[in-house]
Amino acid sequence: MYRVLLVEDDARLAELVTEYLSGYEFAVEQVARGDEALARFQAFAPDVVVLDLMLPGLDGMVVCRQIREISEVPILILTAREDSYDEVSGLEQGADDFVNKPVQPRVLLARLRALLRRTQPKAAPESGELLFGALRIVGADRTVYWRDELCVLSNTEYKLLLVLAEAAGRVLSRDELLKKMRGIEFDGLDRSIDNCISKLRRKFDDAKSEKIKTVWGEGYLFSPSAWG
Repeated sequence: MYRVLLVEDDARLAELVTEYLSGYEFAVEQVARGDEALARFQAFAPDVVVLDLMLPGLDGMVVCRQIREISEVPILILTAREDSYDEVSGLEQGADDFVNKPVQPRVLLARLRALLRRTQPKAAPESGELLFGALRIVGADRTVYWRDELCVLSNTEYKLLLVLAEAAGRVLSRDELLKKMRGIEFDGLDRSIDNCISKLRRKFDDAKSEKIKTVWGEGYLFSPSAWG
């Protein structure tokens, strides 16, 4: 199941979209106000966002920018506006697709599936590989290739990279990372994650922190589109 955050103040449309998508491979979480969208996004951790522009509380463009600052999750803007300026502005704020209302549910479904195909890591289940541009992680023998060359990582570096890559596009806190890697909670003082992130950035030419982003006050985000 893919998780969809639907930010839409038209209750009838929201119910229609939710009912239709729920009949396929989507679990839908609704929020009707723009000023509640970011908190719900962080709590729900969706795989894709469907975002209206004209929202009470906070404009959809601002919501789009807020989400994009902390996540690479695909965002589809759904709006009744037909001004091309809005489409350009939405894409510049970080949206991945733009659909005008009214939209047929099956068309919305197809657009969401297309977005997810473009942004999800290409996995080869039989070999246990994750592919992100020039990065290849082979789970079967715990090897990592960067630009077609073997990249030697310590056991801790490999585990951290794998945890981040498997959650590509989602911010992981230090607490989550430590629990997944070592089964312990973050005590507020442990800097092992930060030190390991620094080592990974050096090995993958990430001096500008574009591949593994720091989200201040939140944690770290593996950007799936930055490994080309």
